[in-house]
Amino acid sequence: MKIAVFDTHVRRPDGSRMHFDILVDDQHKDIDTVLAHGRRYLAAKGLAPETLSARECSFCHTEPGHPNIEAEILKEGFAIIEMENCH
Repeated sequence: MKIAVFDTHVRRPDGSRMHFDILVDDQHKDIDTVLAHGRRYLAAKGLAPETLSARECSFCHTEPGHPNIEAEILKEGFAIIEMENCH
């Protein structure tokens, strides 16, 4: 599976910048779907999901899938890689 990576930056309520990647199957990289996945992730973190738009989330690149990431995408439809200020 080829993975599409969307680089995502969101301001947290405390003003810090939250940085994470949203990973999806390259065949399902519609931005509206990707944003829905990102909003689901933000809501699970207790953050306002409506703060995520295409301005904060952009396609970065594709890469070969790692088996663990592929399994998560097949199960959930997406995977998240937390980079900065995600906890």
